[in-house]
Amino acid sequence: MVLKAEDIAVHPATLRSVQEQSRALIHIYETSPRLAAVFATQQRWLLGHVGLAIHFRRDPNDRRTELTTARFIEVVRRNSVASRNTAEAFLKEMLHYNIAEYLSTSGDARAHPLRPTATTIETFTGWIHAHLRTLDNIDGGNRLATFLARPGMLSILQPLIADGLLASDPVREPQQTFSLFIWLNNGGIVMDWLMSGIDPEDAGLERIPTSVISISEFANWLKLSRTHLARKLHDAEALGSIGWVGQRGHSVMWVSRQFYQEYMAVQAAKLAVVDAAFNACFSMPGES
Repeated sequence: MVLKAEDIAVHPATLRSVQEQSRALIHIYETSPRLAAVFATQQRWLLGHVGLAIHFRRDPNDRRTELTTARFIEVVRRNSVASRNTAEAFLKEMLHYNIAEYLSTSGDARAHPLRPTATTIETFTGWIHAHLRTLDNIDGGNRLATFLARPGMLSILQPLIADGLLASDPVREPQQTFSLFIWLNNGGIVMDWLMSGIDPEDAGLERIPTSVISISEFANWLKLSRTHLARKLHDAEALGSIGWVGQRGHSVMWVSRQFYQEYMAVQAAKLAVVDAAFNACFSMPGES
């Protein structure tokens, strides 16, 4: 049975499972910060999924279906993910940092076929593992074992996840505090770090303590400008979404119950998309 977002959000195992997922994603960031940065803002996260989906859906016998700059821009604009310039700049950055690579370099640059590198696919597979493990932890399923037993399943699963994310209003249009951070570089990791340090026993409090004390140490770990991070935190504080138990910089930061609920609502919506995509794989030709 496919888990619905509303069921995931209220399940007693969800918080601990999502925290484990957050720690797995933080580990990916620590291991491959440049590559993890592809998924570090909402827009880049969706751009990355679009590129992977085009790659996995290609027909090896039809070069017209390959991932190219022109095709990428067309899909990005059709789904209102980003402007033409932003989409093109994103691909150039992916090529510069060897996150993607050209298959050939002849003819029109916009028609050069690209593909994600093997390292990129390996790292993204870790993202899939983390989310399937979370779903299994919630309902005792065996999605991850099933995925691991089917080496070709990634190419079917990822495009379905991308479709679901692009169609999900809760994922694409989150509430106010969450939306502050999704446009911050590594904003997703900022929220994962904050929420992963919550004691589940405190989740019902109006002000929920985290494990964060120093903004400077937090910014250094994230390789962010302290000023930029502090500005976002100040905006969140003005909304009443974060604060400090005592003196700023010398006491634990707290997150509001509303901010916590916003974060969990987005996680639940995302997990529901992954679960629906996982189940849809078995109705695809060649799967059973």
